[in-house]
Amino acid sequence: MKKSFFILVFTYLAYPAIAENYLINGGQESQINYQMEQKIEPAAGTKSLYLSFVEPTSFGSSTYNQYIKSFNLEFSKKPYSQKKSVDKHGNKIVRAEWKNPAQPITIKISITAINKTKLDPIKTSADFPLVNIPSDVTQYLSSTKQVPSNDREIINKAKQLTMGADSEFDAVQMILSWVVDHVNYTLVPQSYDAMYSLNTGIGNCQNFSHLSAALLRAVGIPTRIVNGVTLKEPYDINIGRGIITTSMAQGRHSWIEVFFSDLGWVPLDPQQTALYVSNRFIRVEVGLDNNDTQNDGLVRWTQSRGYRDRPRFEEKIEASFAEDRVNLLAEKQWWGPQKLMFYPQVESPYKRIAPPAFASAVQESITAAELGNLDYHLPITLGNLDFPENVSFLSPRGPATKNKAGEMEMRKNFLVETAEYVTTKGNQYAQTFILTKPVKLKQVGLALHNFGGDGQLWIELFKDDGEGKPGEYIATSEYLPVKNIPFSPGYAWVDFDFSKFSTALSPGRYWIALGFTGSPVINWFYTYGKPVGPIGGTRYKTLFDETWSRCLTFEFNYRIEGETAK
Repeated sequence: MKKSFFILVFTYLAYPAIAENYLINGGQESQINYQMEQKIEPAAGTKSLYLSFVEPTSFGSSTYNQYIKSFNLEFSKKPYSQKKSVDKHGNKIVRAEWKNPAQPITIKISITAINKTKLDPIKTSADFPLVNIPSDVTQYLSSTKQVPSNDREIINKAKQLTMGADSEFDAVQMILSWVVDHVNYTLVPQSYDAMYSLNTGIGNCQNFSHLSAALLRAVGIPTRIVNGVTLKEPYDINIGRGIITTSMAQGRHSWIEVFFSDLGWVPLDPQQTALYVSNRFIRVEVGLDNNDTQNDGLVRWTQSRGYRDRPRFEEKIEASFAEDRVNLLAEKQWWGPQKLMFYPQVESPYKRIAPPAFASAVQESITAAELGNLDYHLPITLGNLDFPENVSFLSPRGPATKNKAGEMEMRKNFLVETAEYVTTKGNQYAQTFILTKPVKLKQVGLALHNFGGDGQLWIELFKDDGEGKPGEYIATSEYLPVKNIPFSPGYAWVDFDFSKFSTALSPGRYWIALGFTGSPVINWFYTYGKPVGPIGGTRYKTLFDETWSRCLTFEFNYRIEGETAK
């Protein structure tokens, strides 16, 4: 029998630079009724238990404004003492103490906030380098362990990025464009400081904030870290040919504020790839870094000798929008970072940065006959694979450590549930993936959490239509009864079987879309940004929409498994 040999030839081509920068204008205005409920069960032998909170204050800027209409703090058990203070950053701190607590304590924080984001054209004539910085602002040029702005590597990178900057805004957008293009989001990094993200190219919201602040401070731009809460209420941005829907996880978040001599403090969110913050943000605490902004949510305790258990802690956030007006329009630009970025229009001298060209492995085309005759025997796995498996998001606290006073403490962390409810009656969700070599598909895994209900799930496979949307139908996976999805405290891989269909795929772009019957309640985990696939690679359509014209700003976690040929 004569054997056929197939040689797969790959070439690396430099594609033209493709910017994903959008100039955005319009606004949002909402009245938000927000509540955080914390429940703490003291550890055995607890002598004193201390909880700290920061009362949010009203704040105004050229883009984002927060008016705190009411604030209320309730305890299920009256504290032994309750003290209020204001720190050097203006944070209003409340510290409560309980003596020998034996029963669980519930704390309810209720806020009514009127938040407004206004993205009219901004005028700034602030020079770069900055001069005559106010004395109360200079502290935000400080170098810290998490924001090492005096590190030689940080200084060199910041100077390189801002070389030839014509204004402060020019320098700011140069630095943040680079951060957006070179750092990918991960929910649980090994470290939260700027150097970790500079060296690894990954991080969570703390890392994005610390690295941005370090680079900005290194060239003399005062920057402070902001801690607060983001709300999951999505909002749409009209981009003319379609809709971009953006959504944040409901939980704690870190971003930055940059000082302009003629504008004051301006909030920016590099992790959310926006040179503004939406009105879905509740601003709470500011400081030099996230070690400095530790008062809100800090738990401390002392125990009798011989006891080492830690308290059990749960935190739930709820928010309702009594009023919500959104009118945002965006227009795509040829300049800016390669990854998605939203800019308000700024009237100031600055350079339109051309995005970097990128290289991609492209395989020579394979005929259908050749595709069917290949020897598929090499296992292959690809996708957006990084997410925290089987993690409960109800206990968002870091490890217990001993502070300088000899007390044990747990600080808040920024572990948030980034997931979309994908079994709504009106919407269907799809995620793209790209193959650079032929693959015989075995199964597709999705990072799902089953909250109950009944029915069946399946995945439909489509070719790309050539315009970045699902096109020609290819195959459907085996049906999976919801009752067969194992219970997990968090999210886990749920695999959909394609092995019976001998589905061989040539190199190219494809889409997986989740289908369902019955009434399942399923969330699909996602990652901020697009760590694997292209911009616009996560889409959904409504009940009356067959065009898949709506895209999402994040990427679902998915896993493609099969075999490829040598």
